[in-house]
Parts: sequence; C-alpha cells; structure tokens
Amino acid sequence: MNRRQFIATAVCVIGWPVVGLAQRTGSVPRIGFLGLGKSEDWTDQIEALRLGLKRFGYHEGRNLLIEFRWAAAIAELDRFAEELSKLNVDIIIAPASTQVEPALRATRTIPIVFAQHADPVGIGHVASLAHPGGNVTGVSMVLTEMAAKGLEILVEAQPGKRVGVLWNLTTPTHARVLSVLEEAAKRKSIDLVGAPISTADDFNRAFDLMVNEKVASVLVPSSPITNARRRALAELGIKHRLPTMFANRANVEAGGLMSYGPNFNSMYRYVAFFVDKILKGEKPGDLPVEQASKYELVLNLATARLIGADLPSVLIARADEVIE
Repeated sequence: MNRRQFIATAVCVIGWPVVGLAQRTGSVPRIGFLGLGKSEDWTDQIEALRLGLKRFGYHEGRNLLIEFRWAAAIAELDRFAEELSKLNVDIIIAPASTQVEPALRATRTIPIVFAQHADPVGIGHVASLAHPGGNVTGVSMVLTEMAAKGLEILVEAQPGKRVGVLWNLTTPTHARVLSVLEEAAKRKSIDLVGAPISTADDFNRAFDLMVNEKVASVLVPSSPITNARRRALAELGIKHRLPTMFANRANVEAGGLMSYGPNFNSMYRYVAFFVDKILKGEKPGDLPVEQASKYELVLNLATARLIGADLPSVLIARADEVIE
C-alpha cells in the first residue's frame, strides 16, 4: 500500500515536458547504454528510461537509436565501453560508478550520463554536484548516508550486535560506504561482519560466512550485481532466515525483507532530461548533477512471516509501502 509518493527534487522543479526534441540536422542521434548483467534483469529500468525519452519526444527506432551493450562480467565493461566510443555515439549512459569508470577510460570527450551513481563527487567522477566539469553528469543518490540510515532501520527491525554487510569489491563507491558504516556501527556498539563479493557466484559463500559469524541480520548496499540478481539474494535471505536490508525496492518485490532507498525507476526516467539537454548542445560539465530527495522504506510482510521476523508495528506504520 502506497502511503507517500516518491518524487525526486529535479522532477518537482523542472517537470516533464510532453515534447521537446531538439531540431537536429544530419543523422539520427545514437545513445550507447553500458549495461552489466542480463538485459532481462533491467527491464523495469530500461522501460523507465524509454518512457522518459518519449516524454521529451524521442522515440527509439524513429528519431533516436540506442546501442545496448550488456557485459556478462565486470571484466567485459572496458571492451564494451571502448566499442561504444569507437561507434562515436552521441552519449553513453553508464548507470552506476561501476560502469562510469570504464566509460571514462574509453573517452574523455563523449558525454557520459549516469542514472544511479552512489557518490560521484567522493570518488572523483565529477568536480562537484553543481559544476560537474568534464564529460560526466547525471542522477545520483547519497549511498553513504542512505546505507547508514538503512543500518539504523535494520537494527530497529532486528535487534542484534552483529550485522553482516554484503559489499562489492568491484563497485568503486563501496569502500567509502563500508567506512561510513563502520563509523555508524561503532557509535551504536554494533559489530560489522564484512562479506565481500565480486560476482554473483560469491553469494553462497558470503552468506555461509555471515551465518558462521552468527550475524543477526544483513545489509546489502546497492550495486549493479545485487540489483540484477535480486531473486537469488532474496532466496538466500529466506533460506538462512536472515532479515536483509537492501537499497532497491525491486529486491523487496523479489522477496527481500526490506529496502531503504530512492525510486530507481524515477531516476532512470530523469536521465532523459540530460539526454535532451546534451543533444540540444549543452555540455555535460555544465549540467548540475541531480539527486533524489525522497527515500522510500518498503517492507515485505510475506517474507517476514517466512523467516519468523516480528517487525515492530511502529516500523510498519511509517513504511512508504508494505507488501502483504
């Protein structure tokens, strides 16, 4: 049940035009999309992107082409980024920091737009939110603060002094996230048990490690791998009866217990704003990074019953959405 609607600050301020396609001469513009994982794992986000583009008057296959490249593993991202660069696409959409890094290695001239970057300033992908500089801009979330808040909510839902953190060695922002989480945990006298992964093949090993360490719950910071392989993670949480906190509501829809984070589909829709501005001639370095201002708490009560988690009534009452 929806109690409050997520609206990103930028959408509130700027709004969505019905049309707005730049009057371009020459060939149809081409956008490159640097994906990680299987395309079917990103159906919702890609449809959200297409919806955003349509609202600006861009129709794929008619007046806009999208060159999708889906890497099966992190190691393939550099090759696909280089391929998009050699195609001389007008823009490369590199959703998160994991994809922005190889895109930047491939080109410093083609505009790069991100959709769910966790900390673009902190890891140096932009100079500042207001003045990105260079060839990168897009939509961001504050994953460091969001993860710390997620830890707080998780401990409220499942009290315990040992919390597992399933973090990704290949996600550039996760080292900073882990540092912030350690500081937050220290203030609350919580012991964190780090379970690093590099691919989805590491999920079982990571959960076995956390179970052996007798964690009371698990926090999963957002990354392309954990967002894409959400069903596998949900099943592991249920199998081991571990309350698990995610950043993406899609993980909860797949069977995870709870999530705290922005509406990812709204962020992907808003990428179209940057595409439109850049195709009309504006430089990415002059377009301020937009940040989600509203974060949703989503709970899955069906999963709570399966793992025997008795969620506090006050937590359920303040949730933005409860899946029965």
